[in-house]
Amino acid sequence: MFFCIFNRIQFFQTMISKKVNSVQQALEGITDYMTLLVGGFGLCGIPENAIAELVRLNVKNLTCLSNNAGVDNFGLGLLLQKHQIKKMIASYVGENAEFERQMLSGDLEVDLIPQGTLVERCRSAKMGIPAFFTPAGVGTEVAVGKEVRTFNNKQYLLEYAADADFSLTKAWKGDEAGNIVFKGTARNFNQSMCGAAKINVVEVEELVPLGALDPNEIHVPGVFVQRIFKGEKYEKRIEKLTLSE
Repeated sequence: MFFCIFNRIQFFQTMISKKVNSVQQALEGITDYMTLLVGGFGLCGIPENAIAELVRLNVKNLTCLSNNAGVDNFGLGLLLQKHQIKKMIASYVGENAEFERQMLSGDLEVDLIPQGTLVERCRSAKMGIPAFFTPAGVGTEVAVGKEVRTFNNKQYLLEYAADADFSLTKAWKGDEAGNIVFKGTARNFNQSMCGAAKINVVEVEELVPLGALDPNEIHVPGVFVQRIFKGEKYEKRIEKLTLSE
């Protein structure tokens, strides 16, 4: 009896396992012209291993939806250096001089939208909501070409949910079923983006067996994850280092 129960447990654990053994396996299927959601805020909580693999794959003409594009020599800035991104959907340019140069020269198509709208586009996709109305951006360049409707004497813009092929996010800890836990502010855009694409990839610092995580501490359940892997190394660079005198 015990042997049968043990075999059944092993069978179900195998059935629900989302674990892949490398970043190469995790990003299998990413090709030119795809749309990617990339987690992180500045350099905080970015999927460093996945970005490095995109550079190695040398995929081109990508559309990337992310809060910003890192800095010139790190984060999504590495993809901009190699002109792998054709369009950025972001909230701000940040400290990336190459992002600014490509945007002003017309080499890079850029759609700048409010942060709240950006995260809601991801959350809506995750929840299966095709579109939503928001007051953010009414009367500004953000509203150009978008439907405007009035509710209770207030104007709102129609925004559509994100439509992405892959989401690439980073968490602190996860189990083999794809349940993940974030640490501190590194949760940022990662939580909303994880589950918002057709294929959702998570890289973690610690990958633990199923059942090792406290269910009360899980931020994103494994149902939103298709692939999870343990990252090899993390530099965790600081975008602006400020020290007291």
